[in-house]
Amino acid sequence: MADEQRTERATPKRREKAREQGQLVRSRELPSALTLLGVAALLRFGQAGWISSWRDLFRHLLSASSLPELASITPVLEATGTSAVRWAAPPLALAWCVSAFALFLQGGFVFAPVAFQPNFERFNPVNNLSRVFSIAGLSPMLKSLIPASFLLYIAAVIVSREWMPLLHSSQMGLGPALDWLAAVLYEFAWKGGLVLLVWSGADYGLQKWNYERSLRMSKQEIRDEFKDTEGNPAIRGRIRRRRGELRRRLMMKQVSRATVVITNPDHFAVALQYIPEKMAAPIVLAKGRGIIAEKIKREARWHEIPLVENPPLARALYRTVEIGASIPAKLYVAVAEVLAFIYRAQAQARARAEAEARATAAKANTNPSAGGNPPRR
Repeated sequence: MADEQRTERATPKRREKAREQGQLVRSRELPSALTLLGVAALLRFGQAGWISSWRDLFRHLLSASSLPELASITPVLEATGTSAVRWAAPPLALAWCVSAFALFLQGGFVFAPVAFQPNFERFNPVNNLSRVFSIAGLSPMLKSLIPASFLLYIAAVIVSREWMPLLHSSQMGLGPALDWLAAVLYEFAWKGGLVLLVWSGADYGLQKWNYERSLRMSKQEIRDEFKDTEGNPAIRGRIRRRRGELRRRLMMKQVSRATVVITNPDHFAVALQYIPEKMAAPIVLAKGRGIIAEKIKREARWHEIPLVENPPLARALYRTVEIGASIPAKLYVAVAEVLAFIYRAQAQARARAEAEARATAAKANTNPSAGGNPPRR
């Protein structure tokens, strides 16, 4: 596909796939620059310590030279190895830590098994020669010449400035000559490190730009990826409808436990449950509008749950309270009035039922023949 069609930025999935394949934005000069600056600073400010350690080593070697040959080999080797490790361990540890930190700044450590798969085309000399002498192969070499040119310029400036001390260095003592040489090397190290650091920043920006261009996607690729990730739109629609049906069925089952159903009466229906001993406030078991509201009312009639027409309260409950949530405090008074009405009506109905039962029992006692007792002989 032509590059001009890849106009969209890469999606997170595309970036994750590229990371799994080992494609990251990294500048090789950044770890080198930070490591050079860190090690140079360590050697510069820790100069007194390692000079004294080497002085002790030389003193020990001179004293061991007076011993017989066989007796002096082991102490000399032990002292040399110990001093070398003590001197080299801090710079090496610092270099490793700084390099790891530089890699962390550029995306961290990534293990890409795909990169280790055998590719025999890499061993083809024809392909390698064509890659070396191509524009893409010459680009890294040309980029490396830019910081190398600055480093050569810095070295030339330092040498030209220190040319006279260099010519008379043979007249210096050993201590001053070593101090002068260490100062010159330290100056070249920190200036060269700054040059590499600046160049690594520019190189990282250039690689970032090329990396983003290589990850660009066309609109068709984004649509295809969306289909692969989310599935076919028709299937997603069927899944959503199926989930909606399951939620409605579960909601209808909850209506059987409702205390009251508040209606609009035609458009909205909200089923409430309130158990004074267990609940701090009534909760919404089900709600709906249109056809769903009719089903809620039909289910409530089937289970003999009272229906109360209160259009403002029904609309407020439908729009502000989710299923399974308690009603807000601002609706407490309105709902309490409805519940009180329901409780009074239920109490009156129970009282009438009890009165009718007592009247029926009294009539049966006053008219024994009506109760089916046999007449006396």
